[in-house]
Amino acid sequence: MILASILAPFLGAVLVTLLGARLKRGVGVLAALSLLPALGLVLRAPGATNGEVGRETFAWVPQIGLNVELRLDGFSLSFAVLIASIGVLTSLYGLSYLYRRENFARFYTYLLLFAGSMLGLVLSENLVLLFAFWELTSVTSFLLIGYWHQRRASRDGAVKALVVTGAGGLALLAGTALIAVAGGSTNLSRIDVAALQASPLFVPAMLLVLLAAFTKSAQLPFHLWLPTAMEAPTPVSAFLHSATMVKAGVFLVAKLGFLFTVPLFTNVTVTVGLATLAWGAYLALRQTDLKALLAYSTVSQLGLLTALYGLNDAEARLAATAHLLNHAAFKAALFFVVGIVDHHAGTRLLRDLSGLRRVMPVTFAVAVVAALSMAGVPPLGGFVSKELFYERMIAAGPLPVTLAVFGSAFTFAYSLKFLTAFTGPLRAPKPEKLHEASPGLWGAALPLALAAVAFGVAP
Repeated sequence: MILASILAPFLGAVLVTLLGARLKRGVGVLAALSLLPALGLVLRAPGATNGEVGRETFAWVPQIGLNVELRLDGFSLSFAVLIASIGVLTSLYGLSYLYRRENFARFYTYLLLFAGSMLGLVLSENLVLLFAFWELTSVTSFLLIGYWHQRRASRDGAVKALVVTGAGGLALLAGTALIAVAGGSTNLSRIDVAALQASPLFVPAMLLVLLAAFTKSAQLPFHLWLPTAMEAPTPVSAFLHSATMVKAGVFLVAKLGFLFTVPLFTNVTVTVGLATLAWGAYLALRQTDLKALLAYSTVSQLGLLTALYGLNDAEARLAATAHLLNHAAFKAALFFVVGIVDHHAGTRLLRDLSGLRRVMPVTFAVAVVAALSMAGVPPLGGFVSKELFYERMIAAGPLPVTLAVFGSAFTFAYSLKFLTAFTGPLRAPKPEKLHEASPGLWGAALPLALAAVAFGVAP
């Protein structure tokens, strides 16, 4: 079942390529269906909650004892279901978002290849396999960001993302090799942690892994690639830059944290994470383009997650995972909202927009719920995870909690700034042509807004 959830998107990509000319827009439905096996992993949730771990092993290169080893525990299950659910919604959203002249087969082929790569990354137990899927996410995200390759800005954004994350991939290659040599195994469950930590290779391995994580998750000073990658189509931004690819680095910090239970690991991750949180939030508040605002807010939120997972204790992991799920829900919803606004108003610039609630009531309702969850307003999910975040930062000391409050204050401010596009008198380049989006567009964002409510009320 674990292997099937990874292979299904790759098989779907092949079918989309072969049937694209015949199915045309219908390939989006095929893409959504290809992610259902991964979504079906949620059926394993009761067992994962009780501590059950699913493993699947297949011979890969038996001559050197290298196997495909997959692991499904509670954490990887959460990530896999997150990838699949946002992927399904993105696939359906793209059907209404992309114009008829677009190459639907190429778009959905890239999307499925990326989804399969992310699922392989989060479900891998073997370091070699993890690295292979890590690199595949870099290549497929390059293709998605540069989908509108006729635009120079899209090409530049794709190249910058590939260069930065590719450099991080080289760091991960070296880091995992050092871990395997010092720890005696490429299988995470069989690594000798004591031998690894006693080895002179330990600190270089740890720093290389962190370098890879920081490049992928746009931490300072590697954060500038993410805003330029926003030239991608909005469904790509919602999938890659709110819920999946940019969280791969955060996932790496969490996944390999048990190997690096030393103060240096915590000091580096918390310092870099909180600095990114504060600086990204400040930059987000300065933006006048709605998509750029969300881009820098994503940088900031990734800093929060990096700092929490870097603390490497149970309470911090709980807070980080809660916020990871909350962030995916409200940020993907907000990207979908921006896509709707851009689609109908013809602009994303705040100076040209206001009062959209008068003509887009459903989109406005989704935007309010998602933005207030991002701001941390009760009783929404963002409030719960932000409170858990504050609790851990207070315990961490005066400086961490000061940076946390500074970043969160700016988060509240840019969340309200986002909503100014919907308040006040109606203003848009062509207000007479504005109307509510089709259900195909707001229908993908609505479940995410409801999830933001559920994440706040259910606990």
